[in-house]
Amino acid sequence: MKQRMTRARWRGAALLGLMLAGLAVLLLSGCETDTMKTAKPIVPVREYERMTVGSFEANYIGTDNCLKSCHAHDKLRRDFEASTMGAQLSPKSGLPLVDCESCHGPGSLAVEGITKEAVAEAAARGETLACKYDTLIKIEDLPAGARTLICTRCHTGNATINLHNWNASPHAMNDVSCTDCHNIHSGPDLIVAPRETANMCFKCHKAQMAQFSMPSRHPVKEGRVYCTDCHNPHGSTSPTMFRKETVKATCAQCHAEKTAPNVFEHAENAEDCTNCHSPHGAPNDKLLKVRVPFLCMQCHIGHTGNNGEYYTRCTDCHSRIHGTDVPSASGAGHFTQ
Repeated sequence: MKQRMTRARWRGAALLGLMLAGLAVLLLSGCETDTMKTAKPIVPVREYERMTVGSFEANYIGTDNCLKSCHAHDKLRRDFEASTMGAQLSPKSGLPLVDCESCHGPGSLAVEGITKEAVAEAAARGETLACKYDTLIKIEDLPAGARTLICTRCHTGNATINLHNWNASPHAMNDVSCTDCHNIHSGPDLIVAPRETANMCFKCHKAQMAQFSMPSRHPVKEGRVYCTDCHNPHGSTSPTMFRKETVKATCAQCHAEKTAPNVFEHAENAEDCTNCHSPHGAPNDKLLKVRVPFLCMQCHIGHTGNNGEYYTRCTDCHSRIHGTDVPSASGAGHFTQ
C-alpha cells in the first residue's frame, strides 16, 4: 500500500513539475496574458497602404495624358465620365479629385513610348499598342483589405453614412471587398440595382438561395422583395446586418399589423419573429419552422379532452396569436379573437 502511495505521489510531483516548466517557458518567451487578448491583424494597415501606392518610379500624369494616345479604353472612359465619380473630375464640383490614377496608381511608366505616331504605326501593321499594365497596381491580385482600402480612402472621408459600420461587418471580416459586388467599369451606374442583388448575394449565400426555393418563402426570386430590404450589405449594429435595430423592427417594415402593441401579447413573438418563422423560406405554411401544432407544443402543453390528448391546428381557435386587445371568454386573454 505504501509503495502505491509513493508511486502516486511521484507521478503527481512529476506532473506538477512539467506544468511549472511549461509555464516558465511561456513566461520567458514573452507570452503574457495581456498580449494574448490583443487583436493582431494578419497584415498591418500600413502594409495595405503600401500595396495601394503603386510604382515609386512613376509619376501622376492625369487621365487625359493616360488615354489620349490609346483608344482601347474609350468606352470605359465614357462610362466613367458619366458616373458619379466621373462627375467629380470637374474642378467646380468642390469634391476630391477622382480619376484613373486614383485607383490604378501613377501611370507615366504605363504609357511611356505610346504616342499617336507609335499607335498609328502599330495599326498599320495590324497590331494594337497596349499599355504596360505591369507598372500599375494589380488590383485583382491584392488581398481584400487592400482592395477595400482603395475605395474607402475616399468613401469614408465624406458623408457616406452606410459605410460607418463596414470594418466590423461580417462581409469585411470574411474578406469581401467592394469590387466583389460593385463593378466600377460596368457602366455609369455604380450602385447595384435592387433587382440584381439576389443573384449577386446568392454567389456566396448558397444556403439562403436554397431556402428561397422552399414552398413558403419571401418572393425574392420573383423580384418583389430584395435582400437589401432587410439587410444592409455594408454593415449595421445588428449581427446579421439588419437595417433596423432588431428583428421585430425589421419585419415591421412590411408586417406592421403583426407587431402593433396589444393588451395581450405573445411573449416570445414580442421579441423575435424568428422564434417561430424562418425568414428566408420553409417547407411549412407561413414560413413556420415547424408545423402547427408541434411548433406551439415546444412551449405549450397540449389540451386534454375526454378521450385523452387531442391535437388540432392551434390557430383554428387561437387566431390572434401575434396579439390581441380582446380577452377570451375566460377573461385570461388566450388570443382567440
